[in-house]
Amino acid sequence: MKFFKRKKKQNSNKIAASTPLRMNIILGVIVVLFLLLIGQLAYLQLGYGSRFQAEVQKTDSTVVSNSVPRGVMYDSKGQVLVGNKANNAITYTKSSSTSTSQIYSISNKLSRYISLDDEKPTKQQLYEYYLANTANNKRITAELPRSQRYDSQGDTLDSATIYKNELALVAKKDLTFTKREKTAALIFNKISGAYTLSTIYIKNKNLTDKELADVGEHLSELPGVGIGTDWARTYPNGKSIQSIIGSVSSEKAGLPSDNLQYYLTQGYSRNDRVGTSYLEEKYEPLLKGTKSQSEVTQKGSDKIQQTKTVYKGESGASLILTINSKYQSEVEDALKKVYASAQGAGATKYSNGAYAVAMNPNTGALLAIAGINHNAKTGKNTDNALGVINQSFVMGSAVKGATVAGGLMNNVITPSNNTLPDTPIYLPGSPVKKSVYPVGTFSALDAPTALEVSSNIYMMHLAMKWVGAKYEPHTFISMPKNSFDILRRNFAMFGLGQKTGVDLPGEVSGIKGRSFNSEGNLLTGSVLDLSYGNYDAYTPIQLVQYVSTIANGGYRMQPYLVQSVGQTNAQGNKVSVLYNTKPTVQMRIPWTQNQLDVIHQGFYRVVHGTNGWGTAHFLSSVKPAIAGKTGTAETFYYNPDKPGDPNAPEVINATFVGYAPANKPKIAVAVVFPGLDPNMEGTYTLQVAKQMFTDYFALNK
Repeated sequence: MKFFKRKKKQNSNKIAASTPLRMNIILGVIVVLFLLLIGQLAYLQLGYGSRFQAEVQKTDSTVVSNSVPRGVMYDSKGQVLVGNKANNAITYTKSSSTSTSQIYSISNKLSRYISLDDEKPTKQQLYEYYLANTANNKRITAELPRSQRYDSQGDTLDSATIYKNELALVAKKDLTFTKREKTAALIFNKISGAYTLSTIYIKNKNLTDKELADVGEHLSELPGVGIGTDWARTYPNGKSIQSIIGSVSSEKAGLPSDNLQYYLTQGYSRNDRVGTSYLEEKYEPLLKGTKSQSEVTQKGSDKIQQTKTVYKGESGASLILTINSKYQSEVEDALKKVYASAQGAGATKYSNGAYAVAMNPNTGALLAIAGINHNAKTGKNTDNALGVINQSFVMGSAVKGATVAGGLMNNVITPSNNTLPDTPIYLPGSPVKKSVYPVGTFSALDAPTALEVSSNIYMMHLAMKWVGAKYEPHTFISMPKNSFDILRRNFAMFGLGQKTGVDLPGEVSGIKGRSFNSEGNLLTGSVLDLSYGNYDAYTPIQLVQYVSTIANGGYRMQPYLVQSVGQTNAQGNKVSVLYNTKPTVQMRIPWTQNQLDVIHQGFYRVVHGTNGWGTAHFLSSVKPAIAGKTGTAETFYYNPDKPGDPNAPEVINATFVGYAPANKPKIAVAVVFPGLDPNMEGTYTLQVAKQMFTDYFALNK
């Protein structure tokens, strides 16, 4: 027993003796590891320290694009129709890692120095600004019911859902905001919506000198904020012509949503301003210019260190239009003045406006485009020059020159044998179809006289002979199924019922009336109506192209508004022409000179003839001499609230087409007054035409 106790004591002594040894070994290993770590750190510091330091200080450079001034538009005499006005602006360039709290801070600071009085924040913008404050956000989050922070499993809802719930809760609170907070909310919204490394305008209108100075003085505490320039469209000669020129989108609106992908593939940014209508849209690729390029240098990942311009860009190309702004203004004034007199006389109760267009018949250059839109309900008039290309009307007898031309070219009549009976057309179950003058006034008419007195009867007899109709008065009439096609192909040669190809988007081709009834039977009476212009509808620009074709000897010229494309110099006082529009002949009418002389003679006699039924003697005193054709179409008032109303009141469309000088035309015009009172046609179209010719030759002696 004693022996056992002695052996246990010896073992205890051995264990106690081995403990310090183990500790020493562990400590030694630790020391060695520390020495190795220190050595490695020293090695990295001495061998690669400069490389790591450079990595930490590394900057990233990115090239960003900025907009340039849009191209200028001039009239034919070099007067600025559309220009650009440079404005001082407060800009902001967003870095790649700007946080919401930083945006909130910048917005509050900047709101001390500028105001945005012409803008009002929405409730949504105010609520988002309110939640951008960290303290407000935490408090609102804490107030949310558990069901609006966690799902049924106890998991936290996604941040977007929680934020939506927070906005809803803020909306229920009766919050008030100071004027400066509202300004800050607007700034916050603009910066938040900016794309990374894109430059946006915080304020680019009505920036005062004090605001500019205050912001400039505090730029160091406003990271990303800068001072720059912006441009805005100006109209030195008035905005009435803007309905032709079109509009440009705002920076806020950016790219049109319906063409978004197209513009993005062309290198546009989403907030770029682009032409959205008419000339601004049509010539967008030329007017936009080439964007400037700046190199934005970022230090680390969250701070813009430097912005350097590497390419200043090039402003958009300039457009020189065919329109003389002075003549354009005179045509607009004449149309408005005469239309006002028609209103005063009570003739426009159901009218939807009036339109006038002038063209160089030898080139297709448009000299003036004017239009008035009249709201029959309110009586309000607005400028609508584009109605010349996108409004269609039944034009009446003004198109009879094309009917006579078709009869001549198809040998239905000849220059030496073109007399037809002037007996009314009696169709079964229909009112007599006749001319405006009493039945029996003429027993027969030749083509020039038929044009002079505007005989509907002559045109109907010509059409029946042309298509090979079989007719027995009061009994029956039959025609080939293609009768409409025959007449319409002839009208189309002159551009009637066809898009003219004018360099403006939105042109329409007109309206074709039905050719067959519901049983599939040819509308024979309507074929006769078409022959004297009382069925299909055409646009005013088609009408001026048609009369220009007669005026110039048979060349259907494509109308155009842009005469030249050029580049304005830096001083803005000289344009270098890069491209001139060449007149385009769309078709050559295949008539002989003798056939054309018949129509020219008839158009001249419309104005200068001696027959008592002549329709435009009002213009006979104008020098140089005018040739032309009047028109009156019977139709019905179209009420958009009651389409197809069987009780719609009857109205007339009054028209005039003409050219001067009659022997060597330099200008062709078309005037349309649709929807007049049938008993008050007056001489409104002739009054406008007279002024258009008089003013043109006064300016072009």
